[in-house]
Amino acid sequence: MKIKSILIILSLGLSIINAHAQTNKKLQPSKISSTVNKTANGNWRGLFQIKPGVEVPFNFEINNDKIVFLNGDERFDGGKVYQKEDSLSIKLDQFDNEIAVKLIGDSLTGTLRKQDNSGKPLVLIAKRGENFRFKNSGEKPAANFSGTYAVTFKNPSGKDEKSVGVFKQTGDKLTGTFLRVTGDSRYLEGIVEGNNFYLSSFIGMAPAYYKGSFSQKGEITGESINSRGSIAFTGIQNQNAELPDAYKLTYLKEGYKTLDFSFPDVNGKKISLSDEKYRGKPVIITITGTWCPNCVDEASFIAPWYKENKKRGVEVIAIHYERQLDSAYLKKAINGFREKFDIKYDQVIAGKPDKKLVSESLPALNNFLSFPTTIFINKNGEVAKIHTGYSGPATGKFYTAFVEEFNKEVDSLLNE
Repeated sequence: MKIKSILIILSLGLSIINAHAQTNKKLQPSKISSTVNKTANGNWRGLFQIKPGVEVPFNFEINNDKIVFLNGDERFDGGKVYQKEDSLSIKLDQFDNEIAVKLIGDSLTGTLRKQDNSGKPLVLIAKRGENFRFKNSGEKPAANFSGTYAVTFKNPSGKDEKSVGVFKQTGDKLTGTFLRVTGDSRYLEGIVEGNNFYLSSFIGMAPAYYKGSFSQKGEITGESINSRGSIAFTGIQNQNAELPDAYKLTYLKEGYKTLDFSFPDVNGKKISLSDEKYRGKPVIITITGTWCPNCVDEASFIAPWYKENKKRGVEVIAIHYERQLDSAYLKKAINGFREKFDIKYDQVIAGKPDKKLVSESLPALNNFLSFPTTIFINKNGEVAKIHTGYSGPATGKFYTAFVEEFNKEVDSLLNE
């Protein structure tokens, strides 16, 4: 009996020890990490608190280690998501930004901040499973306000800026953009309630937010709001509204016919228009930067265009002006940009993105206004045309017109 009792006690003890071991095994960090790493996946609606009482919504998806920002018809690859237990870090390298948030169930809370911790971070919250952008109060749109508008932004400097607004309304859903001389606002998305509208966008840089109202007379009023302040705008519907001729804003100084430069690539190799590779060929020069949203749109067009047209005897050089000039940063920024858009043409570095510095590094240019700026060089190495700014795919008919004019100019240079 004693032996039997001892065996029973030993058996119970082993069962308890085994159960305890199984419980500990379930709580191992590797197991926790494996479970948590899957919980960030899904559709999210975020809110940036750009100032007291002003929240800017945006939508995004997380799929394992990737984030995609959703704006209208665009799905913008935001980069890699790094996760450790309940902490997520999203490195928005293209804009030197970072999203740092805590994951609690179906909620994210944290900030959008600069990677070097400079400046003031923006508070960010997000909720999983919410696919709308702006909350609709239930008020139906007073009319369909789709169309093209001649818009004027009232800059704080006192100098009004002519712009063009392009909007498409489907039910209470509104998409659109604002074209300016320096480039467009890219893909904006929002709603219409009565006569009022709300639009926002975010791809990793700073959130964009516009609100205002339409009138039955075809008028538009509103303001663009960010963490630094707001800019009011007014306008009127005009299907023929357009910007000043982009080919007449930046030009060569008197006495100049070409661009004389010699800039290094990320490996230190100097590149110039006088190189054998470019002699006797039309060359497209783009003044750009990896940090510039409109330059992103331009690279999305020129990179595949070059691969299709290189065999015709045309070349491209991208002259980059970047926020930092140390070797490690430049290799990361330029090579990342090159890989993202599969760029096959030469990229060189000329300095920091300051308009005055651009004019100093390219002294032949007069009245440099915008990143990007596109310069057409003929077979003799002379400047044929200069295009200021960029109207990307969000601008619809304006983008179509730009592409047609771009190809027409290249054909003309090739046929000279």
